[in-house]
Amino acid sequence: MPLVTPLDANHDKETQQLADFFNETLGFCPNSVLTMQHRPAISKAFINLNKAVMANEGGVTSALKRMIAWVSSNTTGCRYCQAHAIRAAERYGAEQEQLDNIWEYQSHPAFSAAERAALNFSLAASVVPNAVTEDIKTELYKYWNEGEIVEMLGVISLFGYLNRWNDSMGTSIEDGAVESGNQYLGKYGWRKENINNINLNG
Repeated sequence: MPLVTPLDANHDKETQQLADFFNETLGFCPNSVLTMQHRPAISKAFINLNKAVMANEGGVTSALKRMIAWVSSNTTGCRYCQAHAIRAAERYGAEQEQLDNIWEYQSHPAFSAAERAALNFSLAASVVPNAVTEDIKTELYKYWNEGEIVEMLGVISLFGYLNRWNDSMGTSIEDGAVESGNQYLGKYGWRKENINNINLNG
């Protein structure tokens, strides 16, 4: 059981209207957003931030943004967000070979040098203590401009919030996300039963 029960999708009309965004990205409204509705200002602010972060204003594609989100979530260990990110990457046109080999992005030929630089940035920015170095910066600037790097870090930071929210909340994962997790991540040990085992006993 989650820490806090998600509210019905009809609970807050403004959140409901904003949440149509997720029908495109995932095919459903995430339980995380339904839980945030306990304080509608949070759910609405989160959706608007999500929309702003995922807007494309440069060369960072929608698919790459979702793969950046996956690397960040994989680094922190949030299986809920791993499944959501890989599902969204698929829905936004990531190549099949990339989806099948996301764990090997650093060496697999399906990933370009520019994509590797972005995904390595995601990994380094998602660990504690932070591991973004001059080498990471140098590699980024070979392929990306400052605005695009801001977009990438927006994705990483957004998923930092989501990773903490969903692992701490014990958010119940949706069937569609389970399907994508099993399809693309199952061979690496992703399992629904390993999600959000929060310890309420201390």
